[in-house]
Amino acid sequence: MKYKQLSFLRDVDGEKTKKAVEEALEKYRMYMLTVPDEFLPRVTQTYSLVPPSQTNAFHSSTEDIAIKKVDFERERDEYMEKVRRAVNRLTKLERELIVKRYLTLEEPYDYDVYNEMGMSERQYYRIKARAFYKLAFILRIEVYKGECTQKRD
Repeated sequence: MKYKQLSFLRDVDGEKTKKAVEEALEKYRMYMLTVPDEFLPRVTQTYSLVPPSQTNAFHSSTEDIAIKKVDFERERDEYMEKVRRAVNRLTKLERELIVKRYLTLEEPYDYDVYNEMGMSERQYYRIKARAFYKLAFILRIEVYKGECTQKRD
């Protein structure tokens, strides 16, 4: 029965899906560069991305209008929140791997991350592949064989 439930995975193009996830995570990293430090999400000890809380509710109408006019910032924030939510749905180990490898301003190599996490290279790549598949489906960016890569929202 499990075979029938997961048969659609055979139709997923693994390489193109992996590339789509890496591009999504790289876009997140690039967006991080445009956010002031005090507004970047903090990585908690459990490796979940926690957006900063906005406790200062004193905004002038001029500030509000200026904020609303900047479509880039809105798109960036929505995108970053979408990725944060997706990553937070992963298991603890998958989340830790993705955060350490892709969601920091540093750009460590895979071997740096699996050594830091104290796991074998084989185990690391197995967990990473599983996390990529999950992220692809959560973010709805999986690519099927014979399908042209296109943006879906």
